[in-house]
Amino acid sequence: MENTFRIRRMSRQEVADIAVAWAAKEGWNPGLHDAACFYAADPQGFFIGELGSQPVAVISAVAYDPQFAFMGFYIVHPEFRSKGYGMRIWKEALLYLGGRNIGGDGVMERIKDYETQGFKSYYKNRRYRGFGTGRKEAQNLAQVQQVDFESLAAYDDGIFPAPRHAFLKCWIEQPNTKGYVYAAKDKIAGYGVIRKCFKGYKIGPLFSDNSAAAEQIFNALIGSVEKDAEVFFDAPEANPQAIELAQRHKMQVVFETARIYSQKSPDVPLEKVFGVTSFELG
Repeated sequence: MENTFRIRRMSRQEVADIAVAWAAKEGWNPGLHDAACFYAADPQGFFIGELGSQPVAVISAVAYDPQFAFMGFYIVHPEFRSKGYGMRIWKEALLYLGGRNIGGDGVMERIKDYETQGFKSYYKNRRYRGFGTGRKEAQNLAQVQQVDFESLAAYDDGIFPAPRHAFLKCWIEQPNTKGYVYAAKDKIAGYGVIRKCFKGYKIGPLFSDNSAAAEQIFNALIGSVEKDAEVFFDAPEANPQAIELAQRHKMQVVFETARIYSQKSPDVPLEKVFGVTSFELG
């Protein structure tokens, strides 16, 4: 086998077969169908490092718009760690993203490493574990696929740091996914999505104008899956009402990340972010 290390862009299938599969082995528990939607966000933003034909490192560097990007899937195969391959693919990703403000969710034990690269930690995201109820509670809510997509995308634009319409369209239509929208006076005031993952289900995003609407959406989501099925929920510590929501449902913290940015924390209404969409794409 050649020992030449090269970096190239991944195909959509490679994102599924390598990046998502490696993330599952790391215990990050991605969704079963995440790859297609992640790739739709930025087909140029997924990199793989190889020694000959051997994949040794992956990373995603999704450029949402000229100002904002998000990095994830930063994994070096265990057999090839501490050999410099991770830093080389990291630098390739940064080169692609240029001068954008770059976000990420770093595992706690690596935060000092990210700080040496110019990133700053702003708050923790807590992954909670709970269970489905099977109650199908969806009163006063519309199914996300039945809502005007332009209205949904406009609502999402007001909370996420950049437009992500191609991703969002794919996200709400992927298999094994349920989503609900809360409307007040014919205007969207919140929505949430739950999808099947390698282990159980995961809620994300859960955006809402207030805690009461978030509670209704959350109940509908955990009610849409079978009773006692594992449900995971990534709540930002920066929104105390999100933490309270998880605690009210007796969910337990199983994992934490630090939300990092290369320049600054975006000017977004964090009080409306009850559930993070994903640790990989923000």
